[in-house]
Amino acid sequence: MERIESALEPLRRRGEFAPDSVRTALTSLGYSAGKVQTYQDGTAGVGFLIDIGASPWCVEGTMSSSSTKADAFGGYPDGTGCEPPSGGH
Repeated sequence: MERIESALEPLRRRGEFAPDSVRTALTSLGYSAGKVQTYQDGTAGVGFLIDIGASPWCVEGTMSSSSTKADAFGGYPDGTGCEPPSGGH
């Protein structure tokens, strides 16, 4: 997670909160472009989800004006990999 946070920290310090910039930084670390999702999270924030394909399968996080955070998790057993399940029971 430190590697991801370090890659995104320069963007955060510059105030560059664009999903495409975050995606580029993450794919430059070697993550497949098809496995990296980024989205705008308010006016000064970007969220991301990476399906890394190895245990612990997924990394999700946010980058905002105050911090950069990334957390690994094992995916959703009743969803599709890193995507949470849709619908109810």
